[in-house]
Amino acid sequence: MTDTEPAPSAPPAALRERAPRRSDTTRHAILQAARERFAADGYDRATIRAIAKDARIDPSMVMRYYGSKEGLYAAALDVDLRLPDPDAFDARDVGRLLVSHFLDLWEENEMLTAMLRVGTTNQAGAERMQGVFRDQLLPLARHVCPHPEQAATRAALCASQVLGLALTRYVLRFGPTVALSREEIVQWMGPTVQRYLTAHRA
Repeated sequence: MTDTEPAPSAPPAALRERAPRRSDTTRHAILQAARERFAADGYDRATIRAIAKDARIDPSMVMRYYGSKEGLYAAALDVDLRLPDPDAFDARDVGRLLVSHFLDLWEENEMLTAMLRVGTTNQAGAERMQGVFRDQLLPLARHVCPHPEQAATRAALCASQVLGLALTRYVLRFGPTVALSREEIVQWMGPTVQRYLTAHRA
């Protein structure tokens, strides 16, 4: 370029905003590889090197973006339980709705099963599970329970039911639990979850 040639102009702002940043593409590749690796191998056996190989990047890039295996795990399992809006249903039906909703989640999302496996054997996994249920289930419990000061206890009891079901049906695969139909599970568990969340304590 000579002194008389105009300098190349920068791309319009709109184009710059629409074009995906290279870092975003890299992060997406890392997270996708991490989710698949954690689901297949569990937390302890999954390695940064294996995840980086799956994402076709250098392992140092994984550490650059997420700092540690624990940090990557937390980001990869940023799970949205997609709980129903408590303003959109009758609180007297919350037990049945939640049991049905969690059945959909466990059967559609293998990452939740991976989280459960990891959470029973690893502290980082346990803390991630605690955070997901605390941040997402507790607000719903506060909304429907008759005694707001009991919301944390009621949410924990509700979690004990849905996690216990997931553990015995999808991880340990207890025969009688696996054999239950969806309708039978809702009929058995719905009233229990309903009582935990909405019953007045004697």
